[in-house]
Amino acid sequence: MEKVKVFVSSILAGISISLGGTIFLSVEDRVVGSLLFAIGLFCVCTGGLHLYTGKICYALQNDRDYVFCLPIIWVGNLTGAFLTAAILRFSRIAGISEKAASMCETKGNDSLLSLFILGIFCNVFIFIAVEGYKTLSDTGRYLAIIFGVMGFILCGTEHCVADMFYVSIAGAWSGDFLLRILIITAGNSVGGIAAASLLLLARKHS
Repeated sequence: MEKVKVFVSSILAGISISLGGTIFLSVEDRVVGSLLFAIGLFCVCTGGLHLYTGKICYALQNDRDYVFCLPIIWVGNLTGAFLTAAILRFSRIAGISEKAASMCETKGNDSLLSLFILGIFCNVFIFIAVEGYKTLSDTGRYLAIIFGVMGFILCGTEHCVADMFYVSIAGAWSGDFLLRILIITAGNSVGGIAAASLLLLARKHS
C-alpha cells in the first residue's frame, strides 16, 4: 500500500512539472517562462509529492527502502508527464508541441556525454531549490525554488522529468530518446547525490 501511495504521489509530481513545462512552452520570453515554470516545483514541495530529481539527492542519507522506491518514483513521474501531454494534445493549446519538437530536435542532436553533464548541473540547481525549501524559512524557501528552477532552465541544463513531458507533447518517443532520458536521469542522479554529499561534508567540518 505504501508503494502505491508513492506511485500516485509520483504521478502527481509528474503532472506538476508538466504544468510548469506547459507554461514555459506557452510564453515567448524565456526568462518569464523559467520564472513561471517554478510553479511545478512549488506544487511538488508544498504538496510533499515524490519527484525523482528531488528525492535522488538524499539517496545516500536514507535506508534501502528509500532507494528501492526511486525507480517507482521515476516511472510515476513518467506516467504523469505522459498523461498530461496526451490530454493536452487534444486541446486548442496543442500547438505548444511545435516548440517542444524544436527542443527535442536539439536534445536529439546532442551527444550523450553533453546530456549527462547537463543533467549533473541541472540537479545541482534542483538540490539548491529543494534543500533551500527544507531548511530556510518564510520568503527564503520560496526564493530557493524560484532561483533554483530559473537557474537550471536559463543555463540550458537537462531535467529528466521536464524532458519526459517535452518528448511526450512533441510525440517524439523512440528507443533513442528513451536512452537519452536515461542518460539525463543518470546525470541528474550524480549531480543531486554529489551536491547533497558535499554539503553534508561541509557542514560536518564547519
